[in-house]
Amino acid sequence: MLIITNGNPGQFIQVVVALALTFTAIYLLKGRAWALMYVALIPFLNWSFGVIPEFQIVEKSATWTQGISLHPMTMVTGMVFVIRDFVQREMGHRVLAVMAMAVAWSFYYAWPVIALASGIAFAISEGVDWLMFTFTKYRLSTRILLSSALAAPVDTTVFLYGADLAKQIEFGAEPGNSLHVANWVVFVIGKMVGAVIVSAIIRRREDLGLVDPAEA
Repeated sequence: MLIITNGNPGQFIQVVVALALTFTAIYLLKGRAWALMYVALIPFLNWSFGVIPEFQIVEKSATWTQGISLHPMTMVTGMVFVIRDFVQREMGHRVLAVMAMAVAWSFYYAWPVIALASGIAFAISEGVDWLMFTFTKYRLSTRILLSSALAAPVDTTVFLYGADLAKQIEFGAEPGNSLHVANWVVFVIGKMVGAVIVSAIIRRREDLGLVDPAEA
């Protein structure tokens, strides 16, 4: 109960009803497993960024004045772009409605400042991802890789900017505590790892004739 209500057991009935309406809407929009996974994953990731701390890869020094940190869920975040591509294959442009649901639920389950930053980041980057995946004529494996390559830098920039502001507001941290070049590069690379792996798997299946490269 505490997990479903994000620690607010008094809201259990309202949350269950809202979740039921969400799942019903997804089903009526022709969404199935991928869409449900997508709507569950985005709020979970936004929640995790407010609860699970980043770990330091490189400590602060004269060379790295801010150090380099990485959140454990960064690679999983990169997979969101790939999952969104599969949701679009599953339900077409109705994926935009599912994207809106996922971001909306983030504001209930995540720390408000992080939810706002990551919600805006997801909205912008997923929009970029949708445009790329929709309007290019590349084979499926290439579209997955390129759409993620465009979306990941946008998402990282907006999210790290929001996280930077959040730390300044909540903890009095100095500007640039999260949004700096080293952090940005590490986050983008981390997010692209999953896309590269999935793209390679899909390309192999295309070459074997198991997947239609032109499938939307």
